[in-house]
Amino acid sequence: MTGFTTLFSPLTIRGTTFRNRIFSTGHMTMLVSGGLPTDDMVAYHEARARGGAGLIITEAARVHDSGVASSLALNATTDAIVPAYARVAAAVHAHGCAVFGQLSHSGRVMGGSVDGSLPVAYSASTTPDERHHIMPRAMPAAMIRNVVAGYGAAAARMARAGLDGVEVLASHGLLPAQFLNPAVNRRADAYGGSDANRLRFLREVLETVRGAVGDRVIVGMRISGDEMDEDGLTPDLVVEVCRALDGAGLVDYVNVIVGTMATLKGSVHVVPPMFIDTGYVAPFAARAKAAVRCPVFVAGRINQPQIAERILAAGDADMCGMTRAMIADPDMAAKARAGRLDDIRACIGCNQACIGHMQTGYGISCIQHPETGHERAYGTRASAAPRKRVIVAGGGPAGMKAAAVAAERGHDVTLYEGARRLGGQALLAQLLPRRAEFGGLITNLERELAASGAKVVRGTAVDRALVERERPDAVIVATGARPRHPNIAGAEDGRVVDAWQVLRDEVNVGSSVVVADWRADWIGLGLAERLARAGCRVRLAVNGTMAGQTIQMYVRDHWVGVLHGLGVEIVPYARVAGVEKGAVILQHVTSGQPIVVDGVDTLVTTLGHEPDTALETALDGWGGEVHLAGDCLTPRTAEEAVLEGLKVGTAV
Repeated sequence: MTGFTTLFSPLTIRGTTFRNRIFSTGHMTMLVSGGLPTDDMVAYHEARARGGAGLIITEAARVHDSGVASSLALNATTDAIVPAYARVAAAVHAHGCAVFGQLSHSGRVMGGSVDGSLPVAYSASTTPDERHHIMPRAMPAAMIRNVVAGYGAAAARMARAGLDGVEVLASHGLLPAQFLNPAVNRRADAYGGSDANRLRFLREVLETVRGAVGDRVIVGMRISGDEMDEDGLTPDLVVEVCRALDGAGLVDYVNVIVGTMATLKGSVHVVPPMFIDTGYVAPFAARAKAAVRCPVFVAGRINQPQIAERILAAGDADMCGMTRAMIADPDMAAKARAGRLDDIRACIGCNQACIGHMQTGYGISCIQHPETGHERAYGTRASAAPRKRVIVAGGGPAGMKAAAVAAERGHDVTLYEGARRLGGQALLAQLLPRRAEFGGLITNLERELAASGAKVVRGTAVDRALVERERPDAVIVATGARPRHPNIAGAEDGRVVDAWQVLRDEVNVGSSVVVADWRADWIGLGLAERLARAGCRVRLAVNGTMAGQTIQMYVRDHWVGVLHGLGVEIVPYARVAGVEKGAVILQHVTSGQPIVVDGVDTLVTTLGHEPDTALETALDGWGGEVHLAGDCLTPRTAEEAVLEGLKVGTAV
């Protein structure tokens, strides 16, 4: 517990004592079936309770049928949720951790429906949002009463299930925030027109919830300290809301976050990526704490226990949400308490398999720790039987994970890497602007590798002669990929370089470039930013509908805004057709018409990768086991590389 005096001190609220100040915020896991938690969700939350968390808040559950935001959301409108929540509570309580439920109504921020048709959304007024492009109906007074009652009924079910508390979501532009916001709420009845009237809906919700759960259960509220948008809730207004509700004794704690789901600008703060500063929400929590008597919680890029301790010791908050920190490492809290800081697998804020999975309809996971969300399948390492000698060829993410897992299971593992450094393409990824944190993937995997006992040989590539000399039982091929260089008309006379050459500072690209981005991912965006910041005129030609089409939307949308500010010109629907002196010829991918870009010194290509299959071919006919993992199968991302490393390391 060295250095974390505050973080690991207990906190008691309404008779419930949290063993420390670390909590997991409510977040969509997509581990839901029929509106109920699945066995996978139970195992997911239990892993974090076992790993030392003080409190787990389960994900948003709808309180009324008018608030259906997703077919994979929890449904607290029926009694079927009671035994399902009870299973979660029993699993979490067994490890000394408290558990809350979340009460939610999305209002106008309806991102989905149960059948794919556009829903009828309800809000305080007929004020649309600019992200989901839904025109809501103004909620009639009778419906307001029904929805308020729905909050109470849902809270009562959570209490009957044995949850320790309930949290009302008034954050991120959800329905209560829509009533609070004068730019959204244009009502002229008792629920609009003044600050007091706009507060009425949330006040009635909290009063009803308290009446439904009794005196034992904790009632809290999550609210955005700033919605980070021109028409969003402001810090001054939010502080007054917190002061009023605390003064009326309606909240046992206030949980502060920032951002809104209603706009592209504000939504990046819902799950802030790596280019957002760590711990940046603390000042907003501090403002709330100065205005209220109840405890204040905070979350937002608190990915290390040192950051949490600093926030708590400064008195800015009483508990720290470290959700993605525990997605990346379920045992983070226990490791910090034991002083094993180097063993903590730090979240790098990539957003790929956590919120990225949620927004594409898949269960939660983590590119660094694919065991997350798959605890029942991969949460426990099966001992190797029989023990084998294993060679791993390639020290990128796939090879490192495969070697670590195989060695943890008891195999005699040697990893060979042809270069002097481990990391593969992640070494290049961290060189892009504001992506240095991606290098944490390498640091974390190196630590896993060292702890596993696997041997590592750098500067030696694996070939068939080495395999026959060492006589392993199995070879795991994780040799990665290299840049794809398709034939480009005129390339022999023009200046054409690839992304790897630029990132390694091997070329001088001049003062005007076209970045040809077939992948429509973070590489094109990152190259464009890097070159623009170096003073180049940059045209980003994307073979897709938009720049960053294939990556998580919060990362993409914020990045596109950065490029706009840097003057980068984005040309969507464009493939490379050829180069001429001083020009790049593009082709519109649907019309087939040429797009001529003049005044170009260099064409920078990021046109995908080709798998390195040389070792796989060389081992054809060799008598031992051969397994493939990562880009040597087919080039994708670090997520697939690490996941396949886990699977191969488990299977060998």
